[in-house]
Amino acid sequence: MSSSATTTASSSTLEQKSATNGDVVVDPKLQALRAKMQELDLDVYIVPTDDPHLSEYTPLAYRRRGFLTGFHGSAGTAVVTKDEAFLWTDSRYFNEANLSLDANHWKLMKMGKPKVPTMTKFLGEHAAKHYNATSKPLQVGIDPFVHPATFKKELEESFTSTAAIEVDDDDATIGELVTSHTNLIDPIWGEDRPAIPTSPFRVHPMEYAGVSIADKVSKIRDEMEKKKATMAVFCTLDDVAYLFNMRAMGDVATSPVGIAYATVTKDDIVLYCDSAKVQSAEVKEHLSAVTLKPYDGIVGDIEAHCKESKTKVWIDKSRANLALVAIIPEKRLVDAQNAITPMKACKNKAEMEGMKKAHIVDGAAMAEFISWLEHTVVEEGRSVSEVEIDQVLTGCRAKQPGFLELSFPTIAGVGSNGAIIHYSAKEGTDLLKYLDTSNPILLDSGGQYLYGTTDVTRTWHFGTPTAEFIDNYTRVLKGNIGVDTMIFPENVPGFVVDVFARKSLWEAGKDYGHGTGHGVGAALNVHEGPQSISPRWNNKEFLKKGMVVSNEPGYYEDGKFGVRVENLLEITYVKAEYNEAYDNGTEEEADEQKSADKKFLKFEKLTMIPIQKSLINIDLMTDDELDWLDAYHEDVLAKVGPLLDADSAAMKWLEKSCTKIDRKGR
Repeated sequence: MSSSATTTASSSTLEQKSATNGDVVVDPKLQALRAKMQELDLDVYIVPTDDPHLSEYTPLAYRRRGFLTGFHGSAGTAVVTKDEAFLWTDSRYFNEANLSLDANHWKLMKMGKPKVPTMTKFLGEHAAKHYNATSKPLQVGIDPFVHPATFKKELEESFTSTAAIEVDDDDATIGELVTSHTNLIDPIWGEDRPAIPTSPFRVHPMEYAGVSIADKVSKIRDEMEKKKATMAVFCTLDDVAYLFNMRAMGDVATSPVGIAYATVTKDDIVLYCDSAKVQSAEVKEHLSAVTLKPYDGIVGDIEAHCKESKTKVWIDKSRANLALVAIIPEKRLVDAQNAITPMKACKNKAEMEGMKKAHIVDGAAMAEFISWLEHTVVEEGRSVSEVEIDQVLTGCRAKQPGFLELSFPTIAGVGSNGAIIHYSAKEGTDLLKYLDTSNPILLDSGGQYLYGTTDVTRTWHFGTPTAEFIDNYTRVLKGNIGVDTMIFPENVPGFVVDVFARKSLWEAGKDYGHGTGHGVGAALNVHEGPQSISPRWNNKEFLKKGMVVSNEPGYYEDGKFGVRVENLLEITYVKAEYNEAYDNGTEEEADEQKSADKKFLKFEKLTMIPIQKSLINIDLMTDDELDWLDAYHEDVLAKVGPLLDADSAAMKWLEKSCTKIDRKGR
């Protein structure tokens, strides 16, 4: 698709050079990029995080922004002009980006901060200045395969609105998006660029998938008929994996997906991928009703379909790259949420059973790990590095049946590193810390199992925490309980729920900069849409039966500590008969019979890991909240205990951790 240019340079050679111009150190990567920009008459070049499938965690071969900037967080976009370079990223990565970027060459643009323009607004203002100075439109270069289809409209709207204010000529075009060149970073990266992975697909069994390919395609075709679409295109890797009941390991670290596209028409189902991914006899049999085509073949197939009479292509522009959408004529385009998104978000009974199983075995792994960690730090008096913590925890998960890999890179932040929301510990760095009894640790981790996906955060302190820390921890826990205990009617979006997570912190004049909850896939991506629990009101997706969401309020003080308590939650109906109808596939029939009833929803906990009681100020807690904690721990012990040996250290730790909280003094 987006192929490398033939002329390459060794990136390692570039990194080893220390070119100087007077007293100014020259960045060889930026120098090489600007030389190519000048050759192609480009004023700006944008390097995003994305791969052609807009994945959150991109394969190494597509991590061009990380290669160029040195910042390797999962979110961020680099913008290079003729004489400046900028990186936009969100609040999760402000600390990490500050530490990673070379301030001599890069300026960090902290998204959401006062006086920090959005990237498109910045480019609009830059285009106006350029046009007023030269009477020429700003030439902005991108690789259309790694930008969402929505980006073109956003940038053009910024050019138009800025021109109306800043430029006298009403008809002026102050900026143009240039998409005709192959990716400019690849020849700079050269021979050091990793190969595009071709890990084989494996069949995801019906025991955990719950719905066959044929039934999923039937539902898609029903929705296509409603949309009057003759082709549906699926671009994101989790959509493709879900549709074909297949998973892979190795293409995208911590995500059980494979690099591929899919299309569905009235008469055909097509999987576009490297042939190496579908070589096993089991996979070939599994895909016997599916047409297999080369990965790059999707472009020609969409073009050919659009040339046929009375055709319409359904593609979700928010989940597709610009290159694919650009070849669809506007009159042939159906832009709407695709049919897989709601199917995948609302888990069926088999998927939910797999998720429950995954969280119970994950609880056993965590019991083994925390019992070891507490004994090592408290009884042995040994300091444990964040890297060792990550390694030992991964080892405990690896012992569990069906474990495949982590569901995301473990975040093990001791002390001040806990305030770096997406911190990743590495040996040999100045940031690396060791856990002892003097500091807390924020531990955010999860596993990919054959049958489900987990994501949990706990904050631990094995010494004597300060009163300030206990107060913050308790308010965060109260926020978690506030969300967990909500009952709400159907047709409520996540931002309505978010306030309950922040209430106790707000009462103390405190807050946190990230969302409270994200969707989670069933043996799929740990971050999944379309739902979220967040103060961002623009996501109006309703919370629905069968969805899985995280519940993770937090509080962070830069340079001191971080606190977060996260459970995954299943959304379910309050009334049992509605849940039975959902599981049996008779919900529409039941709705017709009880059309006047208003359905109410609630959360059920999936995560089965104790919460540290010694960090709680019981005077801040209500009796109902303490009852919630005791009931949760009783449930954890009942479900996780049978997986542990009766006399093991893990079982003893679990029993101690799940005793009722001491309420003396209330």
